[in-house]
Amino acid sequence: MTATDTGPARSAGPALSAAWRRVRDLLPGRADWQAVRRSPRRDLVAGLTVAVVALPLALAFGVTSGLGAEAGLITAVVAGAVAAVFGGSNLQVSGPTGAMTVVLVPVVAQFGATGVLMVGALAGLILIALALARLGRYVRYLPVPVIEGFTAGIAVVIALQQVPAALGVTDAQGEKVWAVAADAVTRFVVHPRPAAVAVSLGVAAVMLLGARWRPGLPFSLLAVAAATLLAELVPVDLVRIGALPQGLPAPSLDFLDLSAVGVLLPAALAVAALAALESLLSATVADGMTVGQRHDPDRELFGQGLANLASPLFGGIPATAAIARTAVNVRAGAASKLAALTHAVALAVIVLAAAPLVGRIPLAALAGVLLATTVRMVEAASLRALARSTRGDALVLVLTFAVTVIWDLVTAVAVGVGVAVVVALRAIARSAKLEQVPLDSGEHTAEERALLAEHIVAYRLDGPLFFAAAHTFLLRLSDVADVRVVILRMSRVSTIDATGAHVLGDAIRRLQGRGITVLLSGIVPGHDQVLDALGVADQLRRDGLVFPDTPAAIAYARNLALAPAGDRYWHQSGEGESVSAAVH
Repeated sequence: MTATDTGPARSAGPALSAAWRRVRDLLPGRADWQAVRRSPRRDLVAGLTVAVVALPLALAFGVTSGLGAEAGLITAVVAGAVAAVFGGSNLQVSGPTGAMTVVLVPVVAQFGATGVLMVGALAGLILIALALARLGRYVRYLPVPVIEGFTAGIAVVIALQQVPAALGVTDAQGEKVWAVAADAVTRFVVHPRPAAVAVSLGVAAVMLLGARWRPGLPFSLLAVAAATLLAELVPVDLVRIGALPQGLPAPSLDFLDLSAVGVLLPAALAVAALAALESLLSATVADGMTVGQRHDPDRELFGQGLANLASPLFGGIPATAAIARTAVNVRAGAASKLAALTHAVALAVIVLAAAPLVGRIPLAALAGVLLATTVRMVEAASLRALARSTRGDALVLVLTFAVTVIWDLVTAVAVGVGVAVVVALRAIARSAKLEQVPLDSGEHTAEERALLAEHIVAYRLDGPLFFAAAHTFLLRLSDVADVRVVILRMSRVSTIDATGAHVLGDAIRRLQGRGITVLLSGIVPGHDQVLDALGVADQLRRDGLVFPDTPAAIAYARNLALAPAGDRYWHQSGEGESVSAAVH
């Protein structure tokens, strides 16, 4: 009885210990704090620089999400600080982003503000689970056309979201963002508001032209400040942000509704997928801009998960890393997490000290900020290069872009990856071929070559033997004629799956049915498990027809050639030919 009671506890002990070690690996370590001590002054300056750039973006993305400018600021402060401390990159800056607002707008419309907070918390838990499962490394396998396609699509969607505010329209309606933009244009034609258009275009122009003239100056903040001052001095009809609280609200769990988890889970999965994707892509970009900096993808997911758990407690929206702000951080000289943390603290000070001034900013000015941001997001040269590279890449790029604009980003990524996989498999299948090549003179002795000239065809399989190329292999191999022995040289097969093994077995049975002896040589240790599991090589092993290398297989064939006719495995049907074939 005692052994039965203590058994589960003993078995649970190692599991809990392993789980704790995994969590401990994801927490900040000594190396993080050592990096902070290297150049604190430079990190502080970089953090203040990023805060200046992030302020108008945080306000704009908060408004665009549907929860208001306050939610954007809270997200930049809370999520930015948590992700800075626990994230896997020393350079990453997190907060509200345009891509996230694209996903959140339909969530707000369907579930309201409390639904968005619940979705953010669920997404945080999903991100933490992804980190614990060590899935962060797999984002690097996303095809470039997919990344470029949805980035361009996001830019178009964000621009469409700004159309109502840029036109001064507050009551535009529609189920999709392009429908809302079209409705705003229709309403503007009936009741034009030129002041809002002038402010939006003016702010966007100052940002774009100023960035070319003096890239180091925060023209977004300067343009918004000028637009706000103009709106105060000139009696124009402009909609303002409105009153903001002078401080962060107290944390609350009032948004929790466990009964709604099932309904909100699809939206949470979409938010988590986007947060993981954008954060890891941003960290990769940051690594490429520096020397000696490398992010930990699992720690980055863990940090983003904690940030999305913390942000809803204060009324913030789901967050992710921001490529634009991270790039500013790197260019400003950041070298540790202190810079991103300083950015969050600086924004908190602004909330405490300047909330009344921030509330006077015209919404049209924030629309101009985001319009300029979308122009910067699109790399026209990169898109043109991908469109001209191959038809497959162009197809993936266009499909991902179109689905992002018409439906949503997560669907676009799924469609883009799916089409990319199909295109890649089609290319592999079309390249699979069986061609006759001379035997390498250095591989066998003259006696063995003479034996091959009399009786044997050797086929060398190069590259992968899986479902995309296996059937081509079967058709070509089954057509071999005037042969007594076929040696299948397997040492250069890079991979084999169940379909490839099944087709291989089918080809062997067809050859044996025609009285041809089949020998296998050089099976890679990792591949024999697949062959054995499907019973492909069982009979050949029992008959002693599987050999460690090609010379051993040829030696066996020579013994068959010297054996009496009645003892041979093949039938005498004419002369064979000396060839070696390769499957590419």
